[in-house]
Amino acid sequence: AARTVPRRRPPRSDMGCGLTLLLLPLALLAAPARAEGGTAAAEEVQIEVLHLPEACSPKSKKGDLLNAHYDGFLASDGSKFYCSRTQNEGHPKWFVLGVGQVIKGLDIAMMNMCPGEKRKVTIPPSLAYGQQGYAQGKIPPNATLIFEIELYAVNKGPRSVEAFNQIDKDGDKKLSELEISQYLKEEFARDGKKRHPSAHDEILADIFRKNDHDRDGFISAKEYNVYQHDEL
Repeated sequence: AARTVPRRRPPRSDMGCGLTLLLLPLALLAAPARAEGGTAAAEEVQIEVLHLPEACSPKSKKGDLLNAHYDGFLASDGSKFYCSRTQNEGHPKWFVLGVGQVIKGLDIAMMNMCPGEKRKVTIPPSLAYGQQGYAQGKIPPNATLIFEIELYAVNKGPRSVEAFNQIDKDGDKKLSELEISQYLKEEFARDGKKRHPSAHDEILADIFRKNDHDRDGFISAKEYNVYQHDEL
């Protein structure tokens, strides 16, 4: 559940480290968070809109690939435990929304958000790191978290229907090794990065190892985990 408090105001001047969002490194904010007990009210993510651009399209949805900056604070004392601008040479973070790459509270908090929008979100422990906390990220047990987020881009995610259909050349609703191999070659040619000759085969094998759950040599729409529609 999420409660949105629409409130338009200029961005704060002290956000130099980044009005930002959430992905400590991916491993941090995706660390297991268990909701253990608590009332229904404790399950609610509170959302305050700090800035909403006049043009708001497209709005983020499950499966989209987002690019954003964010700061993370402990609600108890206001101390900052993360700033994305100090990581990866200050580049905004990329992640797929709604698939567990970040904590559940952030997956909820960043739905229906548009490029250029800024939010301040408050996430209860049950939708963050629960009773166990996350020592590596300096997050104590039962911590309520606050994130200040600035979203830069909303793109179709790698698990979208469009992406699946792009790879599925013969339209049989399953991806063969040949189809994915060809897709990888096209992607490699597009980004122009130098790779060791073995990289293609290693990545292809890794894709099937992680996605071909029934080991039939194909990746079905269900195994691919398409998020936008059920008709596949």
